[in-house]
Amino acid sequence: MESLQGKKVVIIGGSSGIGLATAKSVALKGALVIIVSSNQQRIDKALKELATKSIGYAIDVTNEMQVKDLFEKIGSFDHLVFTAGENLVLGNIADATLEAARNYFNIRYWGAFTAVKYAAPFINATGSIVLTSGIASNRPSKGWALGASICAAMEGFTRAMAIELAPIRVNIVSPGVVKTALWNGMPENDRKSMYINIGNTLPVKRVGEAEDIAKTFLYLLEQQYCTGQTLIVDGGLSLI
Repeated sequence: MESLQGKKVVIIGGSSGIGLATAKSVALKGALVIIVSSNQQRIDKALKELATKSIGYAIDVTNEMQVKDLFEKIGSFDHLVFTAGENLVLGNIADATLEAARNYFNIRYWGAFTAVKYAAPFINATGSIVLTSGIASNRPSKGWALGASICAAMEGFTRAMAIELAPIRVNIVSPGVVKTALWNGMPENDRKSMYINIGNTLPVKRVGEAEDIAKTFLYLLEQQYCTGQTLIVDGGLSLI
């Protein structure tokens, strides 16, 4: 297992949720964390919560030139984590417009694609990339056509990049239901009820916290003999 002490880790989506929890875990390991998000206020708040001196940049991850400029500014670094995503929007395919469906891929898929494209030349050969998926690709529920499609696309992209970018390691984390702001599109009472109802059905008897998933990102950053893999962390949801 590689030590993260003194390493430079870029976390896109690192100002909240799973990204922030991962940033905190990485900082505690002695790494320099570079948080990238679309909101400067959230970045400033997040930086105050980290254990080590770190920096942040506000960019639009769907803007190719901004992403390109970001990595040219950062220069060489060791690890890239991509957790960025907008609030989840569920719905049946009959109710989806093609334009809205295409736009739904902008951050989660094309944002990650662009980040990997422009980050790869600056990642040290012993470094890694860890992306984010979700178990919807394996077990979609009604209304998850777009979510399942994005997750599956991300997992295929990960395997392809593990070959193309070797010896840089490329892996992906696939969480189940986790308490983060991604569910904020739901009314609060509905959201709390969902957490309780789903949690009671799981073998672990609770839904996930951002810190649970952060441990998986941390593992993949340090584990030097793993590449091209999807690590599912879902409390057993895939089993029931």
